[in-house]
Amino acid sequence: MIDQELKTIQQDFSIPFRYKVLFTKHLFDPQNPLLIDTLREDGNEGQRKMVFVIDSGVAEHHPDLATEIADYFGTYASEIQLCGQPLVIQGGESAKNDFDLVQEILQLIDDQKIDRHAYITAIGGGAILDLVGFVAAIAHRGIRHIRIPTTVLSQNDSGVGVKNGINYFNKKNYLGTFAPPFAVINDSQFLLTLEDRDWRAGISEAVKVALIRDKTFYDWIAENAKALNNRDLDVMEPLIYHCAKHHVLHIGTNGDPFEKGSSRPLDFGHWAAHKLEQLTDYEVRHGEAVAMGIALDVAYSHHLRKLDKASMEHIHNCILDLGFDLYHPLFSDATKDSFNPDIWAGLEEFREHLGGQLTIMLLDEIGHGVEVHEMDKEVLAAAVQTLVERAGA
Repeated sequence: MIDQELKTIQQDFSIPFRYKVLFTKHLFDPQNPLLIDTLREDGNEGQRKMVFVIDSGVAEHHPDLATEIADYFGTYASEIQLCGQPLVIQGGESAKNDFDLVQEILQLIDDQKIDRHAYITAIGGGAILDLVGFVAAIAHRGIRHIRIPTTVLSQNDSGVGVKNGINYFNKKNYLGTFAPPFAVINDSQFLLTLEDRDWRAGISEAVKVALIRDKTFYDWIAENAKALNNRDLDVMEPLIYHCAKHHVLHIGTNGDPFEKGSSRPLDFGHWAAHKLEQLTDYEVRHGEAVAMGIALDVAYSHHLRKLDKASMEHIHNCILDLGFDLYHPLFSDATKDSFNPDIWAGLEEFREHLGGQLTIMLLDEIGHGVEVHEMDKEVLAAAVQTLVERAGA
């Protein structure tokens, strides 16, 4: 007889996630075997299928890219099948605001019969990588995707992690997934065609991670700030490597890779940055907003008597040497006497997006972060006034 008493079924299993972040130059040179060697590690026998989505800005600055990809696939035709022409879509944050692009990429996947054993590869900045990664995660409940970041910001931060997403309800990354890529391949040659603003913007994420985790790295950034601002690739390459390493290690070792808890150390400087981006209709780039968000939270840390004045000024000088602004007029209200309530609203949106208890990372010294669970509007107003004075000086 079947036992009629209802009992509990306990299900426990774990799945290891592994992917490499690789560094190279001239990825699609047929003499460079990095891509094919990476694919050979998937354990598949026979030919692999792949489709490409390319950031329009990358396509414009690298007009021979599609031909180079075709030539590369021709060299390894017995192992890789290029399916159709690369889909070129508008890059930048606007890509994450256009749900029609989700449909367009899904159509590409369906038209080319891309399944869970095939690949979709995204070449572009962080917004394109977020968008394509999101689509890859929902098509067939997950197909393999490869990221080829082309900006400093995506090579050292957003492109090397496990998060994907698009903006919705006028909120950043409201729709998204945690889906590790099959691989991330950083080709530093893509950086040479960046506009100055995009070259500089990604440096702020390195400043962020150095300030909360690695004083030696921060000191190196400060020492090389002007060289970085002057587009020295020999200095930028190690910055990207060390920043990416810190992000990858945090994801894999902090015990919360899919962000179920409330602690978000890598979002230092981001709560105000996200709102500033939205309020400027993304005219302020993410990295630029993060730099100002860091400057704000550093000043706030000082006004809470957590961080000494000399350290605050050193950090602000480093940010200025890198070519960033410390202050945006939207930080202040119309009277310039208090903190802008529109930016203040970003605190609750930040908490709502992350869930759980509001948790903000501040500094008690360079290289060491400390978490707080509330922010004081009057102290923020004092911090903004410090930024105004520092920017003016």
